[in-house]
Amino acid sequence: MDPLIARPSASHYPACVPQAELPGQLLRAITSLRDLPIAPTEKGFGVIASGSRVSAAALADSHPDALGTQFTMPLLVLRDSALRHNADAMADWCTKAGVYLAPHGKTTMAPQLFARQLAAGAWAMTAATISQVQVYRAFGIQRILMANELTDRNGITWLAAELNASPGWDCYAYVDSIAGVRLLDEALRAAGATRPLSVLVELGFTAGRTGCRSVAEALEVAVAAAQAPALRLAGASGYEGGIGRDASPATLDAVAAYCADLRSLARQLPGEPPPGHPWIASAGGSAYFDVVARELTASEPDDPELMVLLRSGCYLTHDHGEYEEIGPGASRGGPELLPAMEVWACVLSRPESELALAGAGRRDASFDQGFPIPVAVRRADGGLAGARHLSVTRLDDQHAYLRVPAAFDLGPGDLVCLGISHPCTTFDKWRAIPVVDDDYTVVDVVRTFF
Repeated sequence: MDPLIARPSASHYPACVPQAELPGQLLRAITSLRDLPIAPTEKGFGVIASGSRVSAAALADSHPDALGTQFTMPLLVLRDSALRHNADAMADWCTKAGVYLAPHGKTTMAPQLFARQLAAGAWAMTAATISQVQVYRAFGIQRILMANELTDRNGITWLAAELNASPGWDCYAYVDSIAGVRLLDEALRAAGATRPLSVLVELGFTAGRTGCRSVAEALEVAVAAAQAPALRLAGASGYEGGIGRDASPATLDAVAAYCADLRSLARQLPGEPPPGHPWIASAGGSAYFDVVARELTASEPDDPELMVLLRSGCYLTHDHGEYEEIGPGASRGGPELLPAMEVWACVLSRPESELALAGAGRRDASFDQGFPIPVAVRRADGGLAGARHLSVTRLDDQHAYLRVPAAFDLGPGDLVCLGISHPCTTFDKWRAIPVVDDDYTVVDVVRTFF
């Protein structure tokens, strides 16, 4: 069996892999990002980048204070210690659970963070669209799972050319209908693909998004995929995250039942898996990946081997909201993850005794799965105070409405640290994000490519 797909062991996911073991193209690309000038037009960099040439490498050497006089607010920062902790904690947890990890890169669209995840032992990176796949390839990602159906003929044409030009590139996509199988197969052959595209048949659920609505239907699609000349059936996949938005027993039971169906599908796939490669069984967003791992690795003595692949995307930064509330965490035996993402904003006004306005809004922070959560206040003199008794009640484009106890000392010029719920839709609002140590000294700058 290919050692890259052997069942994980304690040595398969080391806590840290030397950068030399990452693909050379990826190393060169992220090195070039560190030397790339940061324009004063990037949010937060208008002061520090206006007077001299600024790059991630230069900032790492000069160690500016992200909350000092050189950055403007609002400012999104990533805490380096939390990123490191989360990468290692998830890798260690996956090793113990006997599963592989293909982090969903759509969360960050940050190749520098992809490199951290791959260095911690990730087997692949997951994408949602062909344009994301193209970004990954531009940075040299060697194994990509596109967790979606591909029906864009122009995208398929590009994919065929990339398959031909890069024989070492490993790529996967989804199919969930016989019509989709035919479209993908015919378009690949029309584009002159010289090797097959690996596909996973997707299982969905009623009122969910894509995916076959039953195991029986999925098996029919699998047969069609196995017979398509330009495709190679590689396994089964799905997404359980849309089943619920809480961690109630009823939701966890529904997720478990869905995963049991997915496991059954993967073990009934027609024919044999690719040589040296067990069938892939993949699921696992960021809320219920503990249930996914438990259910997909469950087996009887005569069951065929499966390669269980999680696709969690938000574990690297975690959050202060949605995933902190419903994710596995220590309470369900999951990894203990730390929030790594913060938006800092100036208090603009205290027009009422119990109302303050901070200068960060929908253009700066996610709000689709809950408003930002006040975490701390930094006074003008540098003193810190807790902020859990504050709350965000409303967001405008550039304003956060803060409910404040009348006796709490908070006024114009103070800084408020806002934790995030659902990091995906915060990352896409920033193109250059300072990475800071625990003293808020800048140690790097992450670039995003949405």
